[in-house]
Amino acid sequence: MSVVKSINLVLPEDKVYLAGSRIDGQVILCLNNSLIDPIVKVELVGRGYLEWNEEINADKDYSRNIVCNNKADYINKTKTFRITDNWLDSGTHTFDFHFNLPDNLPSTFTSNIARVSYFLKASCASRELIFAKQKKYLLVQGTSSILRDKIQSQYPLVVEVDKHIDYHCCFKNGLVILRISLAKNTFAPGEHINFTTEIDNQTGRSIRKVVFALYSIILYLGYTVRAERRSLEDRKEVMRLESRTKAAPFEITRITSMLSLPKLLSVSSMSLANEIMEIRYELIGTVYLPWSMTTVVAKVPIIIRTTAVGMPED
Repeated sequence: MSVVKSINLVLPEDKVYLAGSRIDGQVILCLNNSLIDPIVKVELVGRGYLEWNEEINADKDYSRNIVCNNKADYINKTKTFRITDNWLDSGTHTFDFHFNLPDNLPSTFTSNIARVSYFLKASCASRELIFAKQKKYLLVQGTSSILRDKIQSQYPLVVEVDKHIDYHCCFKNGLVILRISLAKNTFAPGEHINFTTEIDNQTGRSIRKVVFALYSIILYLGYTVRAERRSLEDRKEVMRLESRTKAAPFEITRITSMLSLPKLLSVSSMSLANEIMEIRYELIGTVYLPWSMTTVVAKVPIIIRTTAVGMPED
């Protein structure tokens, strides 16, 4: 029978920690027998890693595959608990701890290429042997810079796109104007994106379907084994909203919509917190015209930002 019955990390469940905030928790250690000279500690670790394969000289006979990767260490702190008289009796022992997160952390992130993760690891050991350990992952919301974000969020944003559409076997044509308006384009995770869409349908056919989607455009930054810098861009749909409408011929139709952002979201890359990737966002509205086999698309830049605990907004 092991001298350690169990070791548990106790934290608030499903809590999202904002960069710059404090983590409070407990390590609960249950012993079957007395333990002399124990080492009980808890570690806070945050790191990022990415990797992808790409082909060099794909248009030539001597093409080859290479691996591109990168990593970053964001935080590494250890709390070793003081044991009175270097001796623990059998039974349950509780150790309180806290850690302060740095202000400039990227958000928890996972994709098929990259991972940014934070975790706590508690352990009980002697000088030669680890008796028990437990790891718990944390959800951390990263922060962004302030001034550059504020400059871009002072004014309402309107994006307008027009397209001439052929229909009735190309014997007729008309103009479709898609206009998306936002009171602001800078948002924090958990906020609502409220926007208004106007469809000016100057064709003789009705428009029945409009789709809105928020995309993240991620630029991964890596290196080859020869230390050559490489980058890879990837698009990922964050959320989607489909609107069934009836934009009648030669009329202007207005649609009011809302997208609710997740509470945990990577911020736009306005700061240097994340060394392995850069992220930006686009709200894309698409008007589908099945009777002409074409679409009208408007793209609106969206900024995701949040402020670290204790940092003023102004």
